[in-house]
Amino acid sequence: MSFNLSEWALKNRALVLYAMILLGAMGAISYASLGQSEDPPFTFKLMTINTQWPGASAEEVSRQITERIEKKLMETGDFERITSYSRPGESLVMFMARDEMRSKEIKDLWYQVRKKVGDIRHTLPRDALGPFFNDEFGTTFGNIYALTGPGFDYAIMKDYADRLQLALQRVEDVGKVELVGLQDEKIWVEISNTKLASLGIPLVTVQQALQSQNAVADAGFFETPSSRVRLRVSGEFTSVEDIRHFPIQVGNRTIKLGDIATVYRGFSDPPQPRMRFMGENAIGIAVSMKDGGDILKLGENLDKAFAELQKSLPLGMELRKVSDQPAAVEAGVGEFVQVLMEALVIVLLVSFFSLGWRTGMVVALSIPLVLAMTFASMKYFDIGLHKISLGALVLALGLMVDDAIIAVEMMAIKMEQGFSRIKAAGFAWKSTAFPMLTGTLITAAGFLPIATAQSSTGEYTRSIFQVVTIALLASWIAAVVFVPYLGEKLLPNLARKNASGDVHDPYQKPFYQRFRSVVEWCVRYRKTVIGLTVGIFVFSLLLFSLVPQQFFPSSNRLELMVDMKLEEGASLIATQEQALRLEAMLGENELIENYVGYMGSGSPRFYLSLDQKLPAASVAQFVILTRNIDEREQVRSWLEETLKRDFPTVRTRVSRLENGPPVGYPLQFRVSGEHIPQVRELARRVAAQVRDNPHTQNVHLDWEEPSKVVRLNVDQDRARTLGITTADLSTALQASLSGVAVSQYREDNELINVEVRGDSHERHALGLLGNLAVQTDSGRSVPLNQIATLEYGFEEGIIWHRDRLPTVTILADVKDDALPATLVNQIMPQLEDVRADLPPGYLLEVGGTVEESARGQKSVNAGMPLFILVVVTLLMLQLRSMPLSLMVFITAPLGLIGVTFFLLIFQKPFGFVAMLGTIALAGMIMRNAVILVDQIGQDMDQGLSTWDAIIESTVRRFRPIVLTALTAVLAMIPLSRSVFFGPMAVAIMGGLIVATALTLLFLPALYAAWFRVKEEHATATHNER
Repeated sequence: MSFNLSEWALKNRALVLYAMILLGAMGAISYASLGQSEDPPFTFKLMTINTQWPGASAEEVSRQITERIEKKLMETGDFERITSYSRPGESLVMFMARDEMRSKEIKDLWYQVRKKVGDIRHTLPRDALGPFFNDEFGTTFGNIYALTGPGFDYAIMKDYADRLQLALQRVEDVGKVELVGLQDEKIWVEISNTKLASLGIPLVTVQQALQSQNAVADAGFFETPSSRVRLRVSGEFTSVEDIRHFPIQVGNRTIKLGDIATVYRGFSDPPQPRMRFMGENAIGIAVSMKDGGDILKLGENLDKAFAELQKSLPLGMELRKVSDQPAAVEAGVGEFVQVLMEALVIVLLVSFFSLGWRTGMVVALSIPLVLAMTFASMKYFDIGLHKISLGALVLALGLMVDDAIIAVEMMAIKMEQGFSRIKAAGFAWKSTAFPMLTGTLITAAGFLPIATAQSSTGEYTRSIFQVVTIALLASWIAAVVFVPYLGEKLLPNLARKNASGDVHDPYQKPFYQRFRSVVEWCVRYRKTVIGLTVGIFVFSLLLFSLVPQQFFPSSNRLELMVDMKLEEGASLIATQEQALRLEAMLGENELIENYVGYMGSGSPRFYLSLDQKLPAASVAQFVILTRNIDEREQVRSWLEETLKRDFPTVRTRVSRLENGPPVGYPLQFRVSGEHIPQVRELARRVAAQVRDNPHTQNVHLDWEEPSKVVRLNVDQDRARTLGITTADLSTALQASLSGVAVSQYREDNELINVEVRGDSHERHALGLLGNLAVQTDSGRSVPLNQIATLEYGFEEGIIWHRDRLPTVTILADVKDDALPATLVNQIMPQLEDVRADLPPGYLLEVGGTVEESARGQKSVNAGMPLFILVVVTLLMLQLRSMPLSLMVFITAPLGLIGVTFFLLIFQKPFGFVAMLGTIALAGMIMRNAVILVDQIGQDMDQGLSTWDAIIESTVRRFRPIVLTALTAVLAMIPLSRSVFFGPMAVAIMGGLIVATALTLLFLPALYAAWFRVKEEHATATHNER
């Protein structure tokens, strides 16, 4: 190419300087305005369809509702899986969209799901309520506040919570504000069934009287010649006292409701899911951020609002922080900025020590320019700062100086050989610009499989590719435009002449002489070198099986999650009793900063990767905040011991927060089949094998125990004779036990249900059920046991399906530091006999971390052919030779030698992120090989023999290759401390160290063997080289 960009840059210095100042300013402004968040933007591809059918058993709900909805949803074809559970009176279907669907296609899919389920609404039971759809699962409520006030009831607290909600909604950058743990107000009218029967008052009469009294009905208006006058009829309830004094007509008597019933104002009973903070009842205020907002700015805005709002609360009522994502992000971003600074210092030190003060300064000044270009591009492409992009920046830092080092090193060498500054810059462009660009693009292509990965894991890690590619391209531009300008200004006069006035050859120093003889030995004994390398490579592949496998590491957030699950069908009162016992113990532990309990449901999503719990009476969850990682681990050990010792009847689990897409239990095995008893029997056999493994704990089935039930076998003939229908009987029982809403009491903007139910004694004494008085149509009442016999029994409390098949999942946690993938490999061979006994159509599958990891791996593997195609095309464009391209490509996997040894030495697991590092490593190795092979070609063009060209080129590329590898490896040291990026950094460090040695020693030997090079010598002047 005749146009020389580096020479042009030196002839137009004013323009280059202007561009440097402009880019620097743009970068600084862009950095200040980049959105900051904890996790990358991520779409939850999940929708739930909830249907209520009061009075139906779990089996009836499963047959009549769940199966119909599942069957219709399968027609979409766009599902990864369809899971569902059926409980008595409730069906919940979870539709998980295909992993490879893009985020922008999801909205259209949700519309299709709504339409398809709407099409079959008429086929569901007539008295079913719903279906109700929920597709807002991805909202992360990073800031959660607890409003507490001992002595204040829920009604007053809710009033203040509503005001706070309104105030917070107005704060800048706030998305949604939701209230958690609210208890609905009720006006309870409790009437003793026995008393009604003795007075001969039918319960229906009371209900109808209350209903008709408080209804809002239009009384019409008078149309007069001049105006319209409306009529308003009094009589609606304005206080609880009105309801007490409400007259009821029975026969020829009138009685006040308060004489036969207890009327009082209260809350939901049994309670709704509730929240407690530090041992006190609380209402949670959960705040999420708008899309693309800055979490740190949101944190500041909320803190200001928080201080103001605290003043508006009455004495004794407090607003306290439960979850503070801005603080976690600030700590995370602060840690990464520190790592970035450390890496920067390391890179600068390497530059100064190896290249000298003024030459090193050229490299040092190019770094802020590359970072500025990177930040400006990140702003343009809407990539925010979060743990993935920040890690990618640190990763890119070690690579972005490579081009600058190669360019300035070439310039310096040429100046040492007596070239003028402009000629030296021009030569650097001619000899290295395009091999460098090819190398840069190949390194970027190493991250290509992440960009093309169509999976939730791929979406989560995509910004690694985006940031690294932007930084690498920016570094090439800096190397060919800004480095010549900086070199021209900063490089000293390097030409050295000997006594006779000839220019001194820098490659004749003693060190280079020794290195030249080592390379010559490698080329001469090429078979030995190649044999040794292949042997070590095969050995490292065998060793690789010993490297621990992992999906994503645990998060370094300071929270711990404690899940409590009682048997299916347990009451909320029983769940609360156990939760309050644990709460009392948590309050006594000094290491705990704060704790919050959710009873009857799980925590709102305060962290993207949270595995959310669905609401159920038998579930409680605690989120415990500690002060630092060490204390978190101490609390975790203490909790595991305490729960095992003091809560033997409750299924409990203590877990750290996860990184990456949420998975839940790390070990999961699924058994699916048509008949529930057979599926459960097979699942118990699997669970027994999982339990036998010494590294597993907390092994259980996700649905096992049945729920208690009382069946009323009605004598239909006798019931009909008395004029009692099954519907009347069910209504009478519900009115006496749970309560029936008969009216609504209107107060300000609140609608409060008035509910009629039996008195406390009748509601809680199961033994008295047979004596319950049932009204006949003639107004008389008969005891329940005259028309029905009571049978005590059991039924399914919950039925789980996956893709329409009843499915039992065996769940387990991992003990010690064992990794799920290792345990699955140990357990699977022992399940062969269970697999052999599976009837046709029955399935035994692995779930959990291993399944998610395989899905992520599969999506990355799908991008590998594109990666290979791009790399081979780039090699062909640069080297214009099939054998040369193939030879360079063969060197790519050799980095595995270093990866294996380093991961084993530092005991780091090979996870998803380390795998991405290993793929990227292949690009870095080929980049060095391309530059060396291209140099050999240039030397041969200058008239050197192939033998001399191989040796001389290796000697001359020694310094830039070692320097670029050294900066990349040393810049990874701070990153290796990171929990998330540590394994990736260690893999790249190990791989690069070994690969650099191989490029300098193995590649010359391979080149010589590949082209059968014989020892021949031809001369060429040093200045030509």
